[in-house]
Amino acid sequence: MTPPQPALLQIAPRFCAHPTAGAEFRNLCLGARLARYMDVTHVGFLTADASDPGSLPPENHQPNHRFVAVPRGGSYRITDLLRGAVGHVPFSALNYTRAGMRDTLTRLLQETHFDIAVIEGVHLGEYVPLLRSAAAPPAVVCEWHNIESEILLRYSRGAAGWMHRRYADHAAKRLARYERWLVNKLDMHVVVSERDRATLIEYGVRVPVVVIENGVPFDRFSGLEHLSGASRFRVIFTGAMDYHANVEAVTTFAEDVWPSIHAAAPQLVFTIVGRNPSAAVRALAGEAAIEVTGQVPDVRPYYGEAVAAVMPLRVGGGTRIKILEAMAAKVPVISTAIGAEGLAATPGTHYVLADSSRQMLEALQNVLQDPAKTARMTEAARDFVRQHHDWAMLGDRLAQHLLALHQARTLGAR
Repeated sequence: MTPPQPALLQIAPRFCAHPTAGAEFRNLCLGARLARYMDVTHVGFLTADASDPGSLPPENHQPNHRFVAVPRGGSYRITDLLRGAVGHVPFSALNYTRAGMRDTLTRLLQETHFDIAVIEGVHLGEYVPLLRSAAAPPAVVCEWHNIESEILLRYSRGAAGWMHRRYADHAAKRLARYERWLVNKLDMHVVVSERDRATLIEYGVRVPVVVIENGVPFDRFSGLEHLSGASRFRVIFTGAMDYHANVEAVTTFAEDVWPSIHAAAPQLVFTIVGRNPSAAVRALAGEAAIEVTGQVPDVRPYYGEAVAAVMPLRVGGGTRIKILEAMAAKVPVISTAIGAEGLAATPGTHYVLADSSRQMLEALQNVLQDPAKTARMTEAARDFVRQHHDWAMLGDRLAQHLLALHQARTLGAR
């Protein structure tokens, strides 16, 4: 008799069936690939700003890829801010520790024997004891989309007001201590880059750490029809526009770089694509040749009209799916070092590195003025993504590691 497929429980900060940001795309794409090897149940918070899809799955989902949405309610609680400032558990973890999720996980663990549980980030670390208390506890894996304390520390350095900077710095240090404590409470970790793996090693991790890079559904982007070179008119930035790193990136670019570009090439439009644009981002739409779209049903037509994708990020972590999308779509990428951090891509070969506003301006001018060189770069970038960052390949590799973990635990139990 063929043994049943292993069962995997994926617990995420945001419900991913209808993704609008990089982490959600990663959860959905990897979950769909893992469903070829195991039964997958995704449980995610449905945030207050999201339209309510209930537990509606995405189109063309597999029968053994189940979706469960958990309403999260308000964005944060004052008591969590106070507790996070003085207790062991940081605010960011308290902020995602909700009764609704505990009740849902308790019910699911009673209904189903899960062999593996994956928490999508350290913010969900407070659910580990619940998972360990199940009648037949699953192996527990943490997927690190970023080193969260590093992002918060970088943010603290540029935050407005000394009180804000001091609180963010304090919170970053507390979060780093929590990360160090958590690493050996689990059975395996998944990170998005060798750089992040090195951080966990520095933390003293004693369990396996697997690198599964970010990716794209390569075929979905590689077959785009582009306008002819002379007809392309967009300089594009894509991302969740309620995320502080993205807000800072586009507002700084719009202020320091875009006026010179617009003066030299008035036919171009700086197009900011992404969900929930903040007030500061929406205000940019009043500037010359700047468009703020909000969430769009499909980002690919915007890539098809783009002369370049800019990534002027100065804070953040992990690796940027938006860079990989642009590369797969054969759109030239201009990025800061932090924007391209964690990617094995080579500056000058796969993208243009530009860390200052002046370098960003010069890079965009060069992309416009040397189409032959730009074409060579975009072709090399597309091949790089195809070889290293296709979700199908990455999902298969993750499945091998998870199945090996399950097999080792099964043999150990016997």
